[in-house]
Amino acid sequence: MFRFARPEYLWLLVLVPIAVVVFVVYRRAQRRRLARFGDIDVIRELMPEASPRRVRNKFVLILGALTLMTLALGQPQFGAKLHEVKRKGVEIMLAVDVSNSMLAEDFAPNRLERTKNAVGRLIEQLDKDRVGMVVFAGEAYVQLPITSDYISAKSFVAGLSPEMVPVQGTSLARAIDLGVRSFSDQSRQSRALILVTDGESHDDDPIAAAQRARDAGVVIYTVGIGTPQGAPITVGGEMMKDDEGQMVVSKLDEQTLQQIAVLTGGSYVRASERSVGLDEILKQIGRMEKKEFASMAFAEYNDQFHYLLAAALVLLLVEFGMLDRKNRLLARISIFK
Repeated sequence: MFRFARPEYLWLLVLVPIAVVVFVVYRRAQRRRLARFGDIDVIRELMPEASPRRVRNKFVLILGALTLMTLALGQPQFGAKLHEVKRKGVEIMLAVDVSNSMLAEDFAPNRLERTKNAVGRLIEQLDKDRVGMVVFAGEAYVQLPITSDYISAKSFVAGLSPEMVPVQGTSLARAIDLGVRSFSDQSRQSRALILVTDGESHDDDPIAAAQRARDAGVVIYTVGIGTPQGAPITVGGEMMKDDEGQMVVSKLDEQTLQQIAVLTGGSYVRASERSVGLDEILKQIGRMEKKEFASMAFAEYNDQFHYLLAAALVLLLVEFGMLDRKNRLLARISIFK
C-alpha cells in the first residue's frame, strides 16, 4: 500500500504551474525588449552563442528537481507488512433510496444530492466503526460491503444516482432485508441500519421486514427526507407524469418510517433544510455497545523519499553542467544543442 506520511507538504506543488506562468511571461517580456533593438532574426545572427533552448531546458530541469523534492517532503511510503488490527466499534449499514422520487426538489438542489452530502460528512466522522452501503429503488443492491476503508466509502457515495437501480419504485422491505443480510457475523448486537428515504414504499411490507431485522439484532434508524406537502419530480429536465398525464408529486411518508424505527429500538429523524439529521443519529449510535472487530492493516511502512531526492540531485547536476550559451569547444557535441 502506498501513502504520503506528510501530505500537507504536497500543497507546495501549486507553485509549479505558478513558476511556469512566471517563466513564460518573463521570456515574452525579454523578447519584446530585444525587439526594440531591431529584427529578432538579425539579433540572433549577431549573437550565435545565445541559446534560448538551453535556457528553457535548464528551467525544465530545475522545475523537475523542485517537484521531486516537494514529493520527497511528503514522505512517500510503501506498506511493508500486514498485521491484524483489533478495534471496538459498531457496524453501520447505510440504505440509501435512489429512486426517481429522490430527485424531487423540495430540498435544494434535490433530495438525493442533499443525502449524498450528508452521508459523505457522516463517513468523515467515523473512526473505529465499520460501514457498508445498500442502494435501493424497486430492487435493492449492495453497493459497498462492510469495510473500514472510509476513502472508498466516500467515493461510492459520490456516485449515487437513480441509474444504479434499473427497477424504479421504493421497496423498503427489500432494502431492510438486504441490509440485515449484509452485516458480518462478528457484529451481533452491534448493528445499526440507517435508512434514508422519502418513505413512499410500494407493494411490500416494510413493517414485517423491520420485525425480521429486530430478531436479527439490528437497530434501524430512519431519516425521512422530503416534505409532507411533497414536490414534483424532475427527470432529464422534464416533470414526471403518471399514465393519465397528471404531474407526479412525491410526498414524505413519515408514519411508516416512525413505525420501523420504534419497532427495532431506533429513532426517526425528519430532515430539514439545515440538517439531514445524520449527526444526531450518529450520536445515538455512539452510545451502542461496541464490538471488537479484527481487520488486516499495514503495520510498517518503508520510506521512499530518498529515491526522489537522488533523482532531483541528478537533474540539478545536469542543469549545473548545462551552459546558458553554446560552447565553441563543444559545438560538435549535440547533447547541449
